Amino acid sequence: MSAVRRFLDEVSGIDDPRIERCKLHPLPEIFLATLCGVIGNAEGWQDIEDFAKAKLEVLRGYLPYVNGAPSDDTLRRVFRALDADAFGACFMAWVKTLRALPEASVIALDGKTSRGSRDGDASPLHLVSAFATQARLVLGQTAVAEKSNEITAIPELLDLLDIKGHIITIDAMGTQKDIATKIVERGADYVLALKGNQSTLHDDVRLFFEHTPSDMLPATHEETDKGHGRIEVRKCSVTSDIAWLKENHDWCGLASVVRIESTRIMGDKTTFETRYYISSLPPDPERLLHVVRSHWAIENSLHWVMDMTLGDDASRIRKDHAPMNLAIIKHTALNLLQQARQKRQSVRRLRNNAGWDATTLRRILAYTNS
Repeated sequence: MSAVRRFLDEVSGIDDPRIERCKLHPLPEIFLATLCGVIGNAEGWQDIEDFAKAKLEVLRGYLPYVNGAPSDDTLRRVFRALDADAFGACFMAWVKTLRALPEASVIALDGKTSRGSRDGDASPLHLVSAFATQARLVLGQTAVAEKSNEITAIPELLDLLDIKGHIITIDAMGTQKDIATKIVERGADYVLALKGNQSTLHDDVRLFFEHTPSDMLPATHEETDKGHGRIEVRKCSVTSDIAWLKENHDWCGLASVVRIESTRIMGDKTTFETRYYISSLPPDPERLLHVVRSHWAIENSLHWVMDMTLGDDASRIRKDHAPMNLAIIKHTALNLLQQARQKRQSVRRLRNNAGWDATTLRRILAYTNS
């Protein structure tokens, strides 16, 4: 069964918020039309209606569409009223059917604001997403509540994910004792960034690496990358000699502290950056450098693509549940595009091709992991 058919099976059980006399299109038809529109570069409800009309033959390969393509008004009303939590649960159940994650996969958690979703005095939608960096899959998302922050949203998302045996990476905002404890209790490992919000811990780790005792020298690993007119050198130093640290900082599962020193050379300009982390992993510098670098895939392969390719910040959809529901649709589309794109083919190019060519759209919809 194709991934899209499994998606339609999952969403078919969501409660329809409409009254019976207004149901010209069953919910799965609305979901499929919207998903295909987003895949094919549609930017708003009217675009999605037009795309569905143009690709009705493709849509009818999956569902009847007896009443033709849904109108933009129908799409708008449904996604404003639809229970976003129920839709999010269906999305996460569907993702599990796409592919099993490799053992000890890196799952990066990070937040992103959809800037165009601000509605009057209400804050714009801010989502914390979980991204499997190797598989390039969005695993789930949760919205940060009004007048709250990522510190409360991250544990909620962790509760929804199957993280056992994997490695969770979070930036400094999520470096909290309760979050580390939850990760360990769920059978996963963590690599958490340190910055000023954990000032004492950050300073203690920094001072240790700057004045390391001769009998506690850390293990190190260095890598050099060349390309695009620059040279980057990254050195990872890690130690498990942290009994001194545990005396003042009680973190569940803490096994090592990490320093990453980065040097970037572009022409005659050289820049340096040093970052620090705590981890429940053993002191393997090569592995930890890989984990830290993997975390940035959520910025480059999710957040950047959502903005620059799927137009997330530019979207003016802002009423009620619509921003959250459309974000889930975009994550669904991105997962399909990432799995279906071919070597050296960008997501942007594949979306353009899907908009122009029904054969390409059918190929994306036909993706199966079998």
